[in-house]
Amino acid sequence: MKIVIAPDSFKESLTAAQAAAAICRGFAQIWPQADYVCVPMADGGEGTAAALVAACGGHWAEATVDDPLGRTVNARYGVLPDGSAVMEMAEASGLHLLAPSERQPLHTSSYGTGQLLAAALARGAKQIILGIGGSATNDGGAGMAQALGIRLLDAQGRDLPRGGGALAQLARIDTSGSLPALAGAHIRVACDVTNPLTGTHGASAVFGPQKGATPAMVAQLDAALSHFADVLATAGLPDVRQQAGSGAAGGLGFGLRAFLGAELQPGIEHIMAATALPDKIAGADLVITGEGRMDGQTAFGKVPLGVLRAAQQHGVPVIALAGSVGSDVHTLYAHGFSAIFPTVAAAAPLAEVLAAAEANLERTARQVAAVWQLGRNLHR
Repeated sequence: MKIVIAPDSFKESLTAAQAAAAICRGFAQIWPQADYVCVPMADGGEGTAAALVAACGGHWAEATVDDPLGRTVNARYGVLPDGSAVMEMAEASGLHLLAPSERQPLHTSSYGTGQLLAAALARGAKQIILGIGGSATNDGGAGMAQALGIRLLDAQGRDLPRGGGALAQLARIDTSGSLPALAGAHIRVACDVTNPLTGTHGASAVFGPQKGATPAMVAQLDAALSHFADVLATAGLPDVRQQAGSGAAGGLGFGLRAFLGAELQPGIEHIMAATALPDKIAGADLVITGEGRMDGQTAFGKVPLGVLRAAQQHGVPVIALAGSVGSDVHTLYAHGFSAIFPTVAAAAPLAEVLAAAEANLERTARQVAAVWQLGRNLHR
């Protein structure tokens, strides 16, 4: 019997690898002789690099980079066996690196993300997978471009300071000093955001407030990004401001496309391809997936639905385990889940629930395995 275990992380409590191991231990108490294939997953956000490193047998590398406000931090990225790199922009430019009082979207920069890309290129990476969730920035990827040797100049020919606010002063760009290694690199961006760069659904209006932007700042940043896109288009770079995902990570999606020709795809598709999940599901008797919370939003690009679609291609049933479920979780059954189980047995303070996440997941997996065994016995 072959059982594939492919969960996402359980936010604030378990990595995807830890979740997969807990599920495996629980099931193995009932089915000790089964062949278990654990494939930790992610959707492009937190845990993407860890999932790929674990699934592909990669290792970690570190780079010294600037945080969103220019302070030195150590950021890690994964190196896979084929030499490709996988990283998360939040390692260098994430909101979690700033105290609430430090959220200054007019000044925060994606420069550190560019440094992280440069570090991977310097190691010889030709293929890079970049997850762009959790950003603290709203600079359209301008800082990233500056770190990669692209100059952003004002009317007097001076280099612009970092930050989204300064883009209003952009007069021209100079790409002559960009890193030569960029020419031979292919950058794939794991992105589940479909917002355009500007406008009422753009980066500034939708995501700016959570990064500290006041209504006045939102208008200022949106205008600056629009001007940024105008200057790049005048310089002959592709005008991708309205493409889905260009507003991701404060417009980093736009910058990655315009400057680097990066390819944006739903994160789960990247992870499934990199881990060869569909091939691993072939011939399985059961697939188990899950995440910290499942509800109606799970249907929109989340790991459990991606795993379900892969399993359906092979006619394999899917059971999902979740720390908690929303009142609309029943809508997910229409997509094809065989069963969805919450793992929290009783109400408790959040800190206690998070601390017990691993034990709860293992216990629930054992119970599900016992029920599944009973069902198979009844149908013999």
